[in-house]
Amino acid sequence: MDELSQLKIGFIGAGNMAFGIARGILKSGDVPSSNVIISAPSRNNFPRFEVMGVAVTHSNEEVVDHSRLVFLAVKPHLIRTVLNGISEHVTRQHIIISVAAGITLATLEELLPVGSCVMRLMPNLPCMLQEGALLLACGKGAGQDVESLLKRLLSPCGLVEVGPETWIDVHTGLSGSGVAFVYLFAEALAEGAVKMGMPSELAQRIAAQTIIGAGQLLRDGGKHPAQLRAEVCTPGGTTIYGLHALEKGGLRAATMGAVEAATERARELGCK
Repeated sequence: MDELSQLKIGFIGAGNMAFGIARGILKSGDVPSSNVIISAPSRNNFPRFEVMGVAVTHSNEEVVDHSRLVFLAVKPHLIRTVLNGISEHVTRQHIIISVAAGITLATLEELLPVGSCVMRLMPNLPCMLQEGALLLACGKGAGQDVESLLKRLLSPCGLVEVGPETWIDVHTGLSGSGVAFVYLFAEALAEGAVKMGMPSELAQRIAAQTIIGAGQLLRDGGKHPAQLRAEVCTPGGTTIYGLHALEKGGLRAATMGAVEAATERARELGCK
């Protein structure tokens, strides 16, 4: 892991995604906190980074000058301004990773010097707890060695997969936005229990644990969701009655439509 211990890492943007990724990277112990620097225009989010021993600055250029690997963790509408400001500082030794939804590799490569090593990364909110789902897409200048380096570096953040850029927007709909879809379902589960007489706080705790347990079984059990669902159902039992109500309510179609709508919105953002 010597390569990781020597790697200088910078973040432009100090929001939740930057925090989650930085926390995961440092959790492994392979990258010392002294090798990480982060920039933002405001000090509001700096304290939680400083607690981890990360250097902070208001200068994006300083981040680039002190780093080999730079995460662009800003809102999509700020990407062009940020890249215009740092472009002259980017060299062929840099690896630039954007986590901005909808901003294509072609756009990033257009705004950076020719031959720049560019990647897109789409994480999700559970990265903050090192239980994220992350998808990487490589630009023209990113070879297999860079891909392997990023997978090793980001593995403490959760599941890390690599795929074509066309999957990034789908991943946004499935997992980036999907986190909120799961929260809505958890809220509805708890409200159903409240309707039937259970105290709200207890219902919320049980709903959360139900989703955690079901998710771990799905991730680690090696079975298709339909098989796991069938194993819970008994003929004429409570679960099949409940599933029938969900199907009548259109849960399956609504969920598929939600992923589709979020994916299409991500694509729209990429066209602006």
